[in-house]
Amino acid sequence: MGDKYQAYRKLNYTLPEKNWTWNLYGAGLENMGRGGQPEPFDIPEPNDDQLLVRIDSIGVCFSDVKILKQGGAHPKLYNRNLAVDPIRLGHEVSLTIVKVGKNLQGNYKPGQRLAVQPDIYQQGKSTAYGYTIPGGFIQYHLIGDEVLKTDAGACLLPVEEEMGYAESSLLEPWGCVMAAYTQRRRLTIKQGGVMWIVGQPGDTTSFTFSSGLNQPATIVLTDVPDSVRMAVSKTQAKIIERNGLTPADYESLSKELTNGVGFDDIVILNPTSATTVSAIARFIARRGTCNLVGTKPLDGLPQIDLGRLHYDYTAYVGANGTDIAAAYGEARNRCELRAGGTTVFIGAGGPMGQMHVQRALELPDGPKVVIATEISDDRLQTLNDMFKPLADKNGRKLFFFNPNTSKHSFHDFVMEVTQNQGADDVVVSVPVASLMEEGDTVMKPDGMMVFFAGVPNGTMGALNLSNVYLSNAQYTGTSGLTIDDQASVMQRRVAGTLSPGRSVAAIGGLEAAAEAIESVIESKYPGKVVIFPQIHNLPLMGLKELKERLPEVAAKLGEDLMWTNEAEVVLIEKMWEKP
Repeated sequence: MGDKYQAYRKLNYTLPEKNWTWNLYGAGLENMGRGGQPEPFDIPEPNDDQLLVRIDSIGVCFSDVKILKQGGAHPKLYNRNLAVDPIRLGHEVSLTIVKVGKNLQGNYKPGQRLAVQPDIYQQGKSTAYGYTIPGGFIQYHLIGDEVLKTDAGACLLPVEEEMGYAESSLLEPWGCVMAAYTQRRRLTIKQGGVMWIVGQPGDTTSFTFSSGLNQPATIVLTDVPDSVRMAVSKTQAKIIERNGLTPADYESLSKELTNGVGFDDIVILNPTSATTVSAIARFIARRGTCNLVGTKPLDGLPQIDLGRLHYDYTAYVGANGTDIAAAYGEARNRCELRAGGTTVFIGAGGPMGQMHVQRALELPDGPKVVIATEISDDRLQTLNDMFKPLADKNGRKLFFFNPNTSKHSFHDFVMEVTQNQGADDVVVSVPVASLMEEGDTVMKPDGMMVFFAGVPNGTMGALNLSNVYLSNAQYTGTSGLTIDDQASVMQRRVAGTLSPGRSVAAIGGLEAAAEAIESVIESKYPGKVVIFPQIHNLPLMGLKELKERLPEVAAKLGEDLMWTNEAEVVLIEKMWEKP
């Protein structure tokens, strides 16, 4: 390693006089910075409860684009007047502590490297870094209670020494991908909650409830058989009977008994009508469960709120039998890709879709067959270039499908690849309800669909919920991540089972930040764009351009043009200007 890189790494230099910053003063790219350029400010001094940090790298995310387009109208900005109170974008950051306030010196030290967990809540309110809290498109800034004292504690993750800067900033998007395969749904009956059990008039089935019925504070019964009424009578719950209801009555029932927030747990016994299931499902509370128990399929496909599966973690569980409690628990409700199975990734060509494909191919017990769909042949070619060697190395089969150019329908293509069995798992990385519905049609009866992309709450789609109780199908979604998700990415990187650097497609310096966001809007690069704020006069460029423009850096790239720590060392040694 060269002298300049060592000086950078060890903070062995005098801080610059100016602190270049990209503030956002309103909606639109024209309101980022001043005259299309960053602005100089003084480097602040931390108080006793603050850290002064250096931003080393920033991954550009499509979420930055959403904020840029909406300005203060973005839901997490709470109608903030950006012209008066600007924000800074950039939540995928890697940083180094420069100075430590007196009250924090027992926990932090200068030179310590950290990643930020930006999905922050304080007293239940979202105050995310890079949204409400000014983010990383700056060279130096202060971190205080807004990040250090949250509902989950300090939202900072110490970075392992062998981690590079770029791959450390990608712990956040990679953490979101990892979170998609961890259990976020509540799969037990809520303690102290409100449960609604809906039966069929005249049904005499002898249902049992082997566990959990003592959890709710209130149990509402509608047209249930005597077996359920008897089981409920043995609990300490408040029991309310409302029989003979129609879908037109459900909203008033929810308002009366849950103040309109919905039922924590809904049980539907021997369901028959898709229309009725659709109507009942509207009244699941956030993080609530809907348990379908029966032995015969519905008469059609219910219309389900696809947005709430992603954002509200609503859970659909079920059992083919008479024990109502059999549907609950993690053992019955998986969230990981099926080992040795077939996974379809819809919208695999974007940066996040690529990460899902890469994770599946590198997963030790991952799927044997991966089908990646995309509407751009150029993106599919990029996927092939990036991942075909990896698939071959790990003994996986990789297929590509473009609905715009294929002679087959999507359904027929998947069935041909799977010998008419269907996919074990379908992961949807584009926020399009029709694609979510289409993905459901190629899933095995006991398959899993992951709603990684979120459509707005209230976006309805037809799903085959009969398979939930007849065959144990899963519908799961995630929004955001925890610091543990980021830590798991780092652990896999250190263990050599994941290569976050493979996601980097382009790099740029401080002045290129606005252009980098524009490139994400235009989908210019087939992967993540990473900005190095401490480097001036580094134009935005794809890794394919490095051979001609920065050959010394290009020489240190890994196989298949993968970004490496060695390339980063040469970049900083060559391009960073010591103050």
